[in-house]
Amino acid sequence: MKPFFFLFCFLLLVCNSALGQEITIKEINIEGVKKTKPAFITKLITSKKGAILDTLALENDLLKLKRLPLVANATYKIKKLDSSAVRVIFTIEENFTLIPFANLFSSSNDAFAFRLGLQEFNLLGRNITLGGFYQYDIFSSYGLSVRAPYLFSNKLGLSISYTDFTTQEPVFFSEATADYKYNNKGVEVLGLYEINLKNTVEFGFSLFSEDYQYLEGFTSNEVPRALKVDKRLWKVLYNFNALNYHYQYVNGFKSALNLQYVYGAGGNLPDFVIGFNDFLFYKRIGPKGNLANRVRLGLATNSDSPFAPFTLDNNLNIRGVGNTIDRGTGAIVFNTEYRHTLIDEDWFVLQSNIFVDGGSWRNPGGELSDFSQNENIRIYPGVGLRFMHKRVFNAIFRIDYGYGITKNATKGLVFGIGQYF
Repeated sequence: MKPFFFLFCFLLLVCNSALGQEITIKEINIEGVKKTKPAFITKLITSKKGAILDTLALENDLLKLKRLPLVANATYKIKKLDSSAVRVIFTIEENFTLIPFANLFSSSNDAFAFRLGLQEFNLLGRNITLGGFYQYDIFSSYGLSVRAPYLFSNKLGLSISYTDFTTQEPVFFSEATADYKYNNKGVEVLGLYEINLKNTVEFGFSLFSEDYQYLEGFTSNEVPRALKVDKRLWKVLYNFNALNYHYQYVNGFKSALNLQYVYGAGGNLPDFVIGFNDFLFYKRIGPKGNLANRVRLGLATNSDSPFAPFTLDNNLNIRGVGNTIDRGTGAIVFNTEYRHTLIDEDWFVLQSNIFVDGGSWRNPGGELSDFSQNENIRIYPGVGLRFMHKRVFNAIFRIDYGYGITKNATKGLVFGIGQYF
């Protein structure tokens, strides 16, 4: 039906231009919402009551609405009121947004580990996300966060989070490996600003402490068995988002840049800069296919330290490789997968997935040539399934099996909530 709306608007514009008149939006109606406040939607969109009718602006408003966690799908209609005025009707199909989640995985010592949490993505009907989690991974961890991207206006918002995160972390030396109990406790505050439909920026800081306590394994006189450092982190995030969503399908391009400067008081650990950029490209293939690609390029200050910031891990970058098996001061990672819808019912979707993950790392204190060394390259093809609920935001249970084909390869299952990327 949408082409007929465009034709209708075009004819109205032509006729009224000939008469020296303009078409104005006399009314804007928001339909279909139950939990979401209509006033929030009218605040968010750029099309306003009394403004000149602009179908391009309406299309952009529709795209912005579809990106909200609370929206499963959205459409609009234009209804003629008289020769110079129209009513615009936005119809929104809401997601269910109070979502529990659970991740099951193995810890660094192959013991059972899990994360349980609950998130509300549409608190107060205004697209505010409030969430918390509890994780057991040898030790207990928890976190709380609130994110309100449109708290102050339709462009300006705020994000605050607190985490108390404890795990058993392997620390890699040239001779062998040691295990440390690692705790990271702190608060992060970010300001959120939407430049326009495609460009957003976030800027803020984090105050946190890192605590390393030796458990077992290799020791070195140059590396302490216990270390606690208070740190300050400054962060800038820039996102270019030209993605278009239609239920489980995604089309378009996105770039996400993350720059951080970390200062450690006392000089026990060196200050460092870290930056990485994720490039994501999605392409619809036929009525049921979706090609998804991600490339991450990252570099950090090249300190010769066993506590390097980039980690090679099942849950982060390469499926099947294992949990935190290596660290580095640089990373080149690619993930590509083809998702094909096998079942698409009223509320349920079953997708198959064929993927190839790969990457390489620069060793701490190493050279850029490390990226081309065989021992640093990992390539893991695999297959998976996605079980989805079409009207519950991010209700995607995924299971993947990755099988390594490079040197010292492993294999394994990876479970999770949401698409891998």
